Amino acid sequence: MKTLTAIYFSVATMISFIFTYFFNLTMNNYEQYLALTAVVLLDGFFGIIAGIKREGFQTRKAIKVLYTLVVWIMFLTVLLSVEKGFAGTGWLSETVLLPFLVFQIISALKNASMSGFIKTAVLNDILDRIDNHKGDRT
Repeated sequence: MKTLTAIYFSVATMISFIFTYFFNLTMNNYEQYLALTAVVLLDGFFGIIAGIKREGFQTRKAIKVLYTLVVWIMFLTVLLSVEKGFAGTGWLSETVLLPFLVFQIISALKNASMSGFIKTAVLNDILDRIDNHKGDRT
């Protein structure tokens, strides 16, 4: 009986250590998690509204927003763990996640335009300013 109790205690200690590690990692970088969550949910919100206007509500597309959020939170967690574990890799999460965040924000702008929240002319002006090396849209 003592052996079984010791095994339970060891397993509980290991699980507690792992959860504490990820809790501290999350709390020390909560701004990145919050920004990632806000951008994905913003794009999902406007995407669902645009989808309702085009083809009606589809549950699988709404669930895809949550799937995307969970996957990118997992990526962020792994990247932050690597940054914490290896010196000189502090740039890793920014390099991987910033392009994703920019594309999600652009997607949110397009979805907001298709939903009727942003006028097409304003969207085109914003996109031209983002991608100004290609010249103006005419």
